[in-house]
Amino acid sequence: MQAIRYFADADVCVEFVASMRWPDGVSCPHCAGKKVSFLKSRRIWKCMNKECHKQFSVKTGTIFEDSPIALDKWLTAVWLVVNCKNGISSYEIARDLKLTQKSSWFVLHRIRLALQNGSFEKIGGDDGGPVEIDETFIGGKLKNMHLSKRAKLKSGHSEDKAAVMGMLERKTRQVRAKVVPHVRRDVLQAEILNQVAPGSMVFTDAYQGYAWLKDQDFIHATVSHINEYVRGSVHTQGIENFWSLLKRSLSGTYVAVEPFHLDRYVGEQVFRFNNRSTKDNPLTDADRFVLAVSQISGKRLTYAELTGKSDESQPF
Repeated sequence: MQAIRYFADADVCVEFVASMRWPDGVSCPHCAGKKVSFLKSRRIWKCMNKECHKQFSVKTGTIFEDSPIALDKWLTAVWLVVNCKNGISSYEIARDLKLTQKSSWFVLHRIRLALQNGSFEKIGGDDGGPVEIDETFIGGKLKNMHLSKRAKLKSGHSEDKAAVMGMLERKTRQVRAKVVPHVRRDVLQAEILNQVAPGSMVFTDAYQGYAWLKDQDFIHATVSHINEYVRGSVHTQGIENFWSLLKRSLSGTYVAVEPFHLDRYVGEQVFRFNNRSTKDNPLTDADRFVLAVSQISGKRLTYAELTGKSDESQPF
């Protein structure tokens, strides 16, 4: 409620978003020029470079661009998404912010895009400790489907579901996860080599797609879930805990998620998991909110991309 009252003033919203987006001073998103003039009556800036002279607002070049929804509602929606442990549905956002469900659904997907924050740094090594790697499958159970839909699927097993691969760095308790086209060796190998530092200790289950790790520059230990789940320090319980949280939000809050959009839902849960409050890192709701708003720039999602009417929207 304090946040809602604080952002009720449109000028405060503009000032806050500008400070998050341009901590070193406002610069033109078109030419990166620092020579700008603020038009207070319209709450926009104008670039004063002779070659540019374009006008822009805090929404330009962000997830808010071309949105008629006011910033106070956008910022409230961001607060709710990053601080609701199991997520928040578009129907709840629509009721709380007095929006249509369709607009709320679009707003939430734009926010999820902002929460995705990839890193070129590899995990593991001497600093990160062991890395747990596992995969899971997202999809409905065959027995719960309508007969007409059940007939279209082969068996209801893993090949009929969306695959998600995840890695947890045990020392920092940070997760990386993404939707993958399948879980055969070539995809798993490419992701591990890109994400995990050579020489790292890697823990997996007994799936044969990880058998190649013993021939690479990794220390590989497995645990067979047929016989046991933990053997000393060798287990994948950490990443499986993340799968439990992910599936709880998907089935309990969002109910039905299309595979086409799944990667953004995974990114949302990764953000909340990696920025949760712990004994060593006691983050507050405000900390998560500020971090999320600082990531809005340079990310754009149009309705055509969201609904699959643009080639750029294809996940693979």
